[in-house]
Amino acid sequence: MLNAKDLELLTKKGISEEQINEQLACFVKGFPFLEIAASASVERGIMVIPQERQAYYMEAWDAYLAKNKKIVKFVPASGAASRMFKNLYEFLSADYDQPSNAFEKKFFDEIEHFAFYGALNAACIANEEKNISTLVADGNYKAVVANLLEAKGLNYGMLPKGLLLFHSYPQKVRTAMEEHLAEGAMYAKNHAGEVNIHFTVSPEHKALFEQLVAAKSDEYEEKFSVRYDISFSVQKSSTDTVAAGMDNQPFRDKNGNLLFRPGGHGALIENLNDVDADVVFVKNIDNVVPDSFKCATVIYKKVIAGVLVSLQERIFNYMALIDSGKYTHDQVEEMIHFLQDELCVKNPDTKLLEDAELILYLKSKLNRPLRVCGMVKNVGEPGGGPFLTVNPDGTVSLQILESSQVDLSDPAKKEMFEQGTHFNPVDLVCALKNYKGEKFNLPDYVDKNTGFISYKSKDGRELKALELPGLWNGAMSDWSTVFVEVPIETFNPVKTVNDLLRREHQ
Repeated sequence: MLNAKDLELLTKKGISEEQINEQLACFVKGFPFLEIAASASVERGIMVIPQERQAYYMEAWDAYLAKNKKIVKFVPASGAASRMFKNLYEFLSADYDQPSNAFEKKFFDEIEHFAFYGALNAACIANEEKNISTLVADGNYKAVVANLLEAKGLNYGMLPKGLLLFHSYPQKVRTAMEEHLAEGAMYAKNHAGEVNIHFTVSPEHKALFEQLVAAKSDEYEEKFSVRYDISFSVQKSSTDTVAAGMDNQPFRDKNGNLLFRPGGHGALIENLNDVDADVVFVKNIDNVVPDSFKCATVIYKKVIAGVLVSLQERIFNYMALIDSGKYTHDQVEEMIHFLQDELCVKNPDTKLLEDAELILYLKSKLNRPLRVCGMVKNVGEPGGGPFLTVNPDGTVSLQILESSQVDLSDPAKKEMFEQGTHFNPVDLVCALKNYKGEKFNLPDYVDKNTGFISYKSKDGRELKALELPGLWNGAMSDWSTVFVEVPIETFNPVKTVNDLLRREHQ
């Protein structure tokens, strides 16, 4: 099936023949739906922290920051922002020249409120010898859009979201990446005043990110009295997946070469695994707000981090106790209740386990990477949901699932999915080391059965693409997971350009 040229390509990408065969087998057999026991809720599985308790967790986080620990803010920031401008691309190719639908009218009616307005106006003057107001008065709306999206102007259609101007301030404007620099200084500054931020970017955009950091980091260091250590990584080519034809055989392009595609955000578990840190915050590049709206974000980032380190301290104490061998029956009972009540891990066979088996079970469930995930009340926004899920070993624990992972043709499962009260805004804080200070090897905790297959096309031919288990879904399946309710004010993604007109982005 594979020729000498294929094998040379595999070697170059760091992919084995065994991996290719595993991937092709996935196209044949597909992926099983996950067995869900219930949607998580505030009654079962989602912590609600009363206001009077928030200070306790914020103080716990501040105390942790005072220790000599490494904190990293990890921001997935790869991919172009082209989907953000889908509506404007449709306008450019439409057979009409005036804004006709609500989206187009809103864009032009409020164009002066975009942070990129000044830069776009300058581009229009340079390329069209007219400013935006004159072009609009002349009915030349498409020239304005072309200068926004195309290379002759701002080239926003090809740039990543992190490099786009998101917010206006008196006398200046900020990109999404700069907002992450500001945000990181507010909750991830260690005792020495250092802020570590890691962006995963596309290879073609890495130099542009580095240029922006070089130009702006001094300004933010002075403003927030911090020192930044800003690093970048790209998605590893070894995480690319082979495409298949509709016959499940390897898809080849017009030159007869195997076609590989990026494995989705789940591939970033490798990048996260390379980060040397005790605690890592994970947040998407587009979920940022101006400083005037950051208060809720900062409070709840500290709260969920405080929950994380409080739980971790107890886990570390239990692990030290288990390894000492000097534990009492009551202490074992306490560990079982902690696992069940605090980490929401249920095992129907616990009562059947012999003493030695019980200790091994407790050790296996406690000695894992730990994450605390913010969960927002469902208000119709897209996003994975929190569920109690049956694991391959028969235990039940908390997981973040996408709709594609649930058998919605089963009425009972469909009802559980629709009863979900919360969704995942990608607001995670993770602990990546064990009680001895050793790093967990994160790929060991991926559930390979939680990928999915999507349908694409290349050169007019249909193909199947394989998506790896999502970063906060199957890639973290075997982590200890805790859900905490956070307010909707902490979730302000920019999915379309007009989202930047929302109050929270002004």
